[in-house]
Amino acid sequence: MAWRMKHDLHPWHVTPAEAVAIQQRLRGQVRVEPLDVPALRTVAGCDLSAEKDRGEVFVGIVVLSLPGLGPVEEVALSTRTEFPYVPGLLSFREVPAILEAWERLRGVPDVLILDGHGLAHPRRFGLACHAGLVLERPAVGCAKRRFVGTHAEPGAERGATAELRDGDEVIGAVVRTKTACAPVYASIGQRCRLADAVELLLACDGGYRIPEPTRRAHLLVNRLRRGER
Repeated sequence: MAWRMKHDLHPWHVTPAEAVAIQQRLRGQVRVEPLDVPALRTVAGCDLSAEKDRGEVFVGIVVLSLPGLGPVEEVALSTRTEFPYVPGLLSFREVPAILEAWERLRGVPDVLILDGHGLAHPRRFGLACHAGLVLERPAVGCAKRRFVGTHAEPGAERGATAELRDGDEVIGAVVRTKTACAPVYASIGQRCRLADAVELLLACDGGYRIPEPTRRAHLLVNRLRRGER
């Protein structure tokens, strides 16, 4: 390995109750700090697919250049998990697969966008927080659906935002990435601020609702599931 990862952050063969305790312990390690989005040169998008009642997990990572969003490299694989499907604990099924794929990358992306939540999670430790902490990279969560919290509807124009709140706490942003299209839910994963997360998602505009890195990762995972890779 040419870069560090926190493989020993915690054990992976745990019960759901132990996983909740790990989330409660590690959420204090999420770092909220400035991320210089214009200075980024590569962005990785990650998407996963798994059946609720099966132990197979499909993962794809697509690395693109910034600002041009040109292809840099991609990795896709399938692996097995023994952790059950438990809402709020999906990172314990998915992060080991992300680690396995990440280790096959030739370079180290500057930032990672995940198809999931970060701080916008009941215990403030969603997939983007977990993966960013383990990989020791800046990470942003971009989800298609809300998991927790309430919000007003953002304006209809691309770039409009609204706060995602859980009580008095701002846990994310609702972002209109395409005019007159359903918004996405952005949240801090690791080593960024919420404004930086929103800026990054808008900078990764490929003309679709979903940011281009995670959109291409999703297509890659679908090809893998169909046996086309």
